[in-house]
Amino acid sequence: MKPRIYYCFDAYCGWCYAFSPVILKIAGEFADRIEFEALSGGMIPETSAQHIGKIASFIKQAYPRVEEMSGVRFGEDFLWHINNPDKSDWFPHSEKSAIAMVIFKEYFPDRSIEFASDLQKSLNYEGRDLTDNEAYRHLLDKYGIPHDEFYQKLKAESYSEKAKYEFELVRQLRVTAFPAVLFQSGELKFHLLARGYTDHKTLVSRLEDVYADFSRNRLT
Repeated sequence: MKPRIYYCFDAYCGWCYAFSPVILKIAGEFADRIEFEALSGGMIPETSAQHIGKIASFIKQAYPRVEEMSGVRFGEDFLWHINNPDKSDWFPHSEKSAIAMVIFKEYFPDRSIEFASDLQKSLNYEGRDLTDNEAYRHLLDKYGIPHDEFYQKLKAESYSEKAKYEFELVRQLRVTAFPAVLFQSGELKFHLLARGYTDHKTLVSRLEDVYADFSRNRLT
């Protein structure tokens, strides 16, 4: 049985967007040894949704630093809402993107890291409103997911509950900031590898260390 890495993220977390290339690369590099799963953290509950104007000034101040540290770029279509909040109709919240994630994992449970990256690119580069059902249609085409099935599930209460269960699981893992990466080496044994943006070299070094310990303990 392979050990598992949980990548705790939120589709509306800018630092998670910055971290996407790192976790994508690592998931590819360690796929033969480790299972990976993305978990949505529920950073902005739907009940706490506010107009983008409430946070636009913070994002405008913060995103250049995110770009500088990580090398990612925020797209013009996203930044239009940040620079013109008075013209935007966005009320961001995390729940619809989280529901999309739990639906996606039913089809492709081993590709959730890739889908998490796609969600973040859709928002932060392409400027798609992830509270809008139509924001996901291009991803359904990419992965060959039947449109009718997806949209039926997207509005089903049972999938909303699954997303909220995922939020609770992230809380139980004691994740208080995103992104976070945890290595599970036993039923109740977790190792925190990253909290906040972490570069590829640093994360690989930490992962190799805990994987080596896991392998030694398994042999004893």
